[in-house]
This record gives sequence, structure tokens and C-alpha cells, in this order.
Amino acid sequence: MKRYLENLNPDAQGDYDVAVIGCGVSGVNIARRLSSYKIKTVVLEKAADISFGTSKANSGIIHGGFHHNKKYLKARLEIQGSLMFDQLKRELDFPFRRCGIIVAALHEDEMKAAEHLYRQGVENSVIGIELCSRERIMELEPKLSHDAVGGLYAPGGGIIEPYRFVFALAESALKNGVHFFTDYQVVKGRYEGGRWAINSADGRSVSARYAVNAAGLYADDVSRAFGAEDFSIRARKGEYFLMDKMTQARPERVVFPMPTAVSKGMLVIPTVEGTVLVGPTADAQDDKADFSTSTEKLEQILDSGKTMIPSLSRNDVIASFAGIRPCLEEDFYIDVSQKAPAFVQVAGIQSPGLTASPAIGEYVKDLLKNMGLELAEKPGWDPFVRDRPRSRELSPYALDALIAEDPAWGNVVCRCENVSEAEIVEAVRLGHCSLDGVKYFTRAQMGRCQGGFCTYKIIKIIMRETGLSWDKITKHGGPSRLLDRELS
Repeated sequence: MKRYLENLNPDAQGDYDVAVIGCGVSGVNIARRLSSYKIKTVVLEKAADISFGTSKANSGIIHGGFHHNKKYLKARLEIQGSLMFDQLKRELDFPFRRCGIIVAALHEDEMKAAEHLYRQGVENSVIGIELCSRERIMELEPKLSHDAVGGLYAPGGGIIEPYRFVFALAESALKNGVHFFTDYQVVKGRYEGGRWAINSADGRSVSARYAVNAAGLYADDVSRAFGAEDFSIRARKGEYFLMDKMTQARPERVVFPMPTAVSKGMLVIPTVEGTVLVGPTADAQDDKADFSTSTEKLEQILDSGKTMIPSLSRNDVIASFAGIRPCLEEDFYIDVSQKAPAFVQVAGIQSPGLTASPAIGEYVKDLLKNMGLELAEKPGWDPFVRDRPRSRELSPYALDALIAEDPAWGNVVCRCENVSEAEIVEAVRLGHCSLDGVKYFTRAQMGRCQGGFCTYKIIKIIMRETGLSWDKITKHGGPSRLLDRELS
């Protein structure tokens, strides 16, 4: 089987300059930034594939830079990170669009909150931010409730497909020499002779001069495993509704309510691929692995969304899901450890972590440099990855040309998202060998039928391409087996 991480020693033994623990959006931005220097970097990910943690299930928003005061590190990194996405889009292959963000005031007393956000945005140097009258806010978003009395508009806000962003960053880092290990659950870090020996649950080990803890929900466990700071990551679940591309309620811009003390509220989001997200909730829980959804919360989501966009309809709902955010304190915790040597903490990266992530990469690079890591620029570093052809984006003529070269381009596996067999095969050959890995890489199973028509075909392709038996096919790795009998 051809592996996505084919440049690696399968025994996961090697000496590196930097080990980044966690391959979500923070970890992969750090790794990609370090790939431009003449050092050896490795990324250690506990899941079966990259982007399987918090990064796969969030709102997919590039924030507008007005929700937080710039006294907070997360606000400063949000503002810096947002400005970096246009260049990243030119270099990498991921969907991104600056559609703008509005915050709707549905009552006169909410205009005071809008004015506060406006002043904060001005202090943060947010480009083009507007305090809007009723007429202006309705002009910007005609589908908004007629109860709206005004609000805020930040034209620089945008939408992104977060898992495609992670995949593109990883591909760029891999191209420039970074090594990746998946199914690598870090259980122990031991510092001896100026190096960390980093052990996994299955007995593998790597050695690195510096370690970066970007382990998301499990950053507290990793910190303790290295004898570093003792803190507790709190899990905060956010449930969402996903609506079909054909819904008539799709807004042109991301629509926020006025924020509360614990949350930015439940949003209506026109995703970059054409669907609509409504949510999330914000509920603390003890179980970091509980991604269940509830009827009560989903009713709350729909009711909240309809106060802003009244045309939202349950008939357009095609899926519900939950993501979990790693909460620590009011701010991000990104700093050099005061207890463990050569160890950097990147913890509590909740909203606006996706927006801030490119700036987090820069920030951690600077921390490592100040700790003594020598960073000489790598000659020939190439920031670009190729744009992959996708059936749904091609003209008939371009698609015909691909079919002439490879007939698999003419076999549509996922009807809802128009994903071809050739795209599924490429995903599997790159090492995305679970149903979720294929889904996030290609969008197959993300349409209206949610895999009802294509799951069987995808399983057969995975079996054919990898040689895996039917009882080894999983949804997202580990024990998530799919079948209890062989496919006919």
C-alpha cells in the first residue's frame, strides 16, 4: 500500500530538531513554517489521519478581528493571521473566500453592543469595518429578519474549508522535508543529554532537541507526560445543523448574533462549498470524546438561526454533527514552558484559532529561535502545491480530456458532490484509508444523501487499492470498524 507518509521510516525512529505534537491547524501551520529552514521537523499525530480532531468540525470562518480586545494574544494573532490568508491561498490548494461578516442587532438595546464591537474593531485596525443602520444591514443581507435594527459589517471576514486547509499545509510541509507520523499517541517525554525521547503508546520513539505541544484537546495530558505545567483543558461541545446546497435560506455573508459572555453565539454560515451551517452551541462537558448530538440542542440551534434568517427550514437539513473546542483560560496559552526544558506550550486554542493559526506558526517559530534553535533559510524552499483537478469544478472539455487519459474520471462515485473514482483513488493512494479520511479529502459523503449512495463504492475502492480486508475498513481509524460481514 502506498502511504501518504511514504518518506518515513515505519518504525518511527529518528533524530529531529523539532517535534510538533498534534496535526490540527495549529500544529501543521507550525510545521509548515519550520519547513522553510534547514532543520529536521517531525509531526506526531495520535489519530489515524491529520485534521481528525478539533480542526475537522468547526465553523470554517476567518474572523473579522473585532470580537476581542487586542490586549489578548488571541486577538493580535487573529488580526495577523487573517491578513495572511490571501497569500496562503495563492500558494496552496484550499477553498477560501472573503464574503464578509455581519453581526445583526435585532433590538435597539443590542445596538450598544454593536457600537462596542465597532469601537473595538477600529482600535484593532480592522479594514473597512462599518456600524450599520437598518437600511444598510438589510442591503448587505436581504435574507436577514425584518426585526433587524442595524448591526456591524466587517468585509474582511471570510469562509474556508478547514480540513482542506490542513491537508494543503501538510502537503506543503511534506514536500519541503517535514516528516509525519499518524496513530502516534504520545505517552511520555524524557529529556536526556539535551534531547527529548518521545514515546508513543505502541512503543515507537523519536528524538528531538525541541518539542512543541499542539495537542488540542489533549494538550494537558501531553504537558504532564513531559513533566511540564499542570493544567486542565475543558471540553466545550458545539453542535451544528448542516443544510443542503439547494436551500433558499443561504445568506451571502456570515451572520452573527450579538455575542454573549461565553460564546459568539449561534451563526448562520454560507460555507465555501455551497452548503449552510447553523450553530454552534457552547456546552461544557467532561468527556472529550463525546461527539453526540441531541434533539433539544438542535431545536435550540434552529430556533436561534431563524431569529436571524427566518427562511431557514428543517426540510433542508441533511446532517447534524458536533465539534469540541479545547478551552483553558480566556486567552491562548502559547509560551515557553517554565518547568520542562526546550518545550513550547500551544494550548487552549479555541476560537479564533483557525483564523490565528498562520500567525501561531510565526509566533512559535520566533519562540523556538529565541530559545536557541538556529534557523537558516532553506535554499529552494517551495511554498506552492499544485491545484488538484476536481470533477465538480471542471468544464466539460477539461473533464473529457482527463477521462481520455484515465477513464476513472468518468465514473461518478459520489453523485451529490460530483466526486469521481479517480479522486477517491488519489485520496486512498495518498494514505487517506478511512471513510472520514476520504470524505475530508474529496467531499464524497458530504452531500444530501450523506453517503447513502457512495459509501459502499468507497469501501470497495479502499479494499481494492490497499489490499485491506473488509473487517479492517474503518470510519476514522482505531476501533471504528464498519462491517460485520463481507461485502458481496
